Amino acid sequence: MALLFDFQCSEGHTTESLRSSDTKFIVCPSCGKTAKKIVSPIRVHIDPINGSSWKASRKWAKQREQRVQQERKENS
Repeated sequence: MALLFDFQCSEGHTTESLRSSDTKFIVCPSCGKTAKKIVSPIRVHIDPINGSSWKASRKWAKQREQRVQQERKENS
């Protein structure tokens, strides 16, 4: 099964490639030198509405409460 890995050569070029998990080296598509598999940080996106982030959820709740109070003032 092919997985997406990051590879970097000695020139600093970084590329992503679909490879098997036992692949350690590839040829750099930019310069032709040997590129070594590197560990890169994962990218995480937290949806602020679904409760994954307590700060974002708290901010949303505070803004919602302010809007409700403002609507109540306008309607009274």
